[in-house]
Amino acid sequence: MSAPSATTVTSQDGTTITCDRYGGGPALVLVGGATSVRAYAAGLATTLASTFTVYAYDRRGRGDSGDTLPYAVEREIEDLAAVIDAAGGSACVLGHSSGAVLALRAAAAGVPITKLAVYEPPFIVDDSRPPAPHNSVAHLEELVAQGRRGDAYAFFMTEVVGVPTEVVDGMRPTPIWQAMEAVAHTLGYDGRIMGDTMSGKPLPAEPWNAITVPTLVLDGGASPEFMHKGADSLASHMPNAERKTLPGQDHGPADDVLAPVITAFFTT
Repeated sequence: MSAPSATTVTSQDGTTITCDRYGGGPALVLVGGATSVRAYAAGLATTLASTFTVYAYDRRGRGDSGDTLPYAVEREIEDLAAVIDAAGGSACVLGHSSGAVLALRAAAAGVPITKLAVYEPPFIVDDSRPPAPHNSVAHLEELVAQGRRGDAYAFFMTEVVGVPTEVVDGMRPTPIWQAMEAVAHTLGYDGRIMGDTMSGKPLPAEPWNAITVPTLVLDGGASPEFMHKGADSLASHMPNAERKTLPGQDHGPADDVLAPVITAFFTT
């Protein structure tokens, strides 16, 4: 498989969004979750590129993409729409984690998504895990404004994701920590995308019940119980959803496990 070709698209507010394009075939856009950049999708994109023209992009504020302020979720929906427009005007979309929720919101807003697959949108819909702090976005933005990017990432990992403090402290000396600090200002963006869906309250029907495109709602069999509950709740609200669990997988599914499932869904 040849190396991807890099390209840029211009979102509605003038922000430049950078994409890597792989392979050939029907268009498939990958939407990463919190802290992700397009390079993280290279393995999956390469695996899928034998069937699809795959677009992996840096969400605004990350990697080589711009970051026009003030931030709004609507701008990120427009970014995805701009990538889809450049891909031919419509596309299949696969979203991961909070990127799955962004993709869902885009579909609900009428972005031309032909089929949608979402892997583990991190909804917290009951007491199967503690809710995220209600002031998470404000606190993340305050820490970043104070120049405390590492503390912002640590807060996100411990209080929002639920990683033990000692594990996060052990990450600080590693090379990945600097990369996480570089995108720490976007953690609040993902918090805004999630809205009130990590509160432990039942997932409301709207806007998910407005999504009529065929949708595959995925989770991993080795993931925490709250992920299963959130996926079940989402699928129950969607009029055209298929629900599937990938045995043995967690929040970072193996490319060679995820790719065949995605390919089968998007090509049938």
